[in-house]
Amino acid sequence: LLRCGELQTMALCSHCCSAVVPDPSLTRFICAELTRGYFLEHNEAKYTERRERVYTCMRIPKELEKLMLFGFFLCVDAFLYVFTLLPLRVLLALLRVLTLPCCGFSGSRLLQPAQVCDMLKGLILLLCFSMMHYVDYSMMYHLIRGQSVIKLYIIYNMLEVADRLFSSFGQDILDALYWTATEPKERKRDSIGVIPHFLMAVLYVFLHSILIMVQASTLNVAFNSHNKSLLTIMMSNNFVEIKGSVFKKFEKNNLFQMSNSDIKERFTSYVLLLIVCLRNMEQFSWNTDHLLVLLPDVFIVIVSEIAVDTIKHAFITKFNDIPADVYSEYRASLAFDLVSSRQKNAYTDYSDSVARRMGFIPLPLAVLLIRVLLSSVKVQGALSYTCVFLFYLGLVTLKVLNSIVLLGKSCVYVKRANMEDKLPPPPPPSSVTTQPAPRTHPFPLPPTQPCAAEEAPPPAAPAQPAADPPAPSREEEEEQAAEDPDTKHRTPKKDLLEIDRFTICGNRID
Repeated sequence: LLRCGELQTMALCSHCCSAVVPDPSLTRFICAELTRGYFLEHNEAKYTERRERVYTCMRIPKELEKLMLFGFFLCVDAFLYVFTLLPLRVLLALLRVLTLPCCGFSGSRLLQPAQVCDMLKGLILLLCFSMMHYVDYSMMYHLIRGQSVIKLYIIYNMLEVADRLFSSFGQDILDALYWTATEPKERKRDSIGVIPHFLMAVLYVFLHSILIMVQASTLNVAFNSHNKSLLTIMMSNNFVEIKGSVFKKFEKNNLFQMSNSDIKERFTSYVLLLIVCLRNMEQFSWNTDHLLVLLPDVFIVIVSEIAVDTIKHAFITKFNDIPADVYSEYRASLAFDLVSSRQKNAYTDYSDSVARRMGFIPLPLAVLLIRVLLSSVKVQGALSYTCVFLFYLGLVTLKVLNSIVLLGKSCVYVKRANMEDKLPPPPPPSSVTTQPAPRTHPFPLPPTQPCAAEEAPPPAAPAQPAADPPAPSREEEEEQAAEDPDTKHRTPKKDLLEIDRFTICGNRID
């Protein structure tokens, strides 16, 4: 029987071979290879997925630049706030302190918490600016220029790391100062005092300003080098960033943090380029011919920055199967921060919310820019002061227009993302009395809110706990079913809106 089975299998194999290759020759093999066919529809799902990936990579530059543009103008608004509205708010706070003996004191606070924070910011800016006068920019430039190219490349990388570390810890120092200065007196204080926190904040802003000055000096040396080798190495450093981030696993939260970090880095690089142009124009007596020499290098740096961000985000979304629509969600979350910070019951200033979300702290950069402007532009005579005043009015106008446009766009983005119900509700009467006490008297809104708050609880609040004990099993299931849509609705909030740490530190992969 075994022998018969072996004979049958040998016959079948010989029959199949004769059927496939009736005449084994080279011409028939070549003809078979030339006329061989296959059907792609047999694996339709895989090819459709590959096509969608290609379409996603093609959409990434457009969606990314929309997010970058919106975030860039958010940084512009927070940066212009330091130059335009912050001095006016400090003057209003000073007028309140000076006119207080004449008008009389009513209320539990001398100044409101926002006014105290504005006064602290103004004092920090004034002290740091006066300290920066003792730092010689020209000596620092020539000291850096005397180093070799490799040393400057290492120094520039170390400065980038130090900038991220300073940004991650700097806002914590400023927030600690603001809370220590405005903490209610009724509570038990566990702080070291306002003066030590203030000195820490001044030291931080001063050191961070010096660090950014060294960055600007290194970039200025790269622009003024003869063979542009340092500038080429610094631009290639951006492409090294692709290698360090593309081949890692990213989730939506990590990509959101990295996107915010890229927005901050792009805005900071633009300000550094502005400082480099100002210093070079001063050295060449504001000759426009030298500006035309600088513009090609500035353009190359900007284009390389945009290209690196586009390639990096395109491949990260490709390797991690993240759709391109996620950038509209990121933009909506940034718009949500802006809208929530503009409300009456906001718990933080808008510039501070941008600093927390993006790691962008405008105070050190503003100190350095003021220092460079005053050293580069000489103001003498009445006509010069008139031009400075007109320039200030132009900045105020630009700030107001930018804020109006951003607020309108943010409301549109929040409505599209259905985030209106996530905005914080109006505060109850107890919280209004504890936070800014003087605001409860001049406005007529608080007396109407307690009425609505007193009318709402009686019918709804006692009815639910009374119905729970009789049938615990069914009602627990109903409560879980009722809570499920809320939890599903809050999932994007946990993903994006509740991230209150710095994007600078969020590049790590958990």
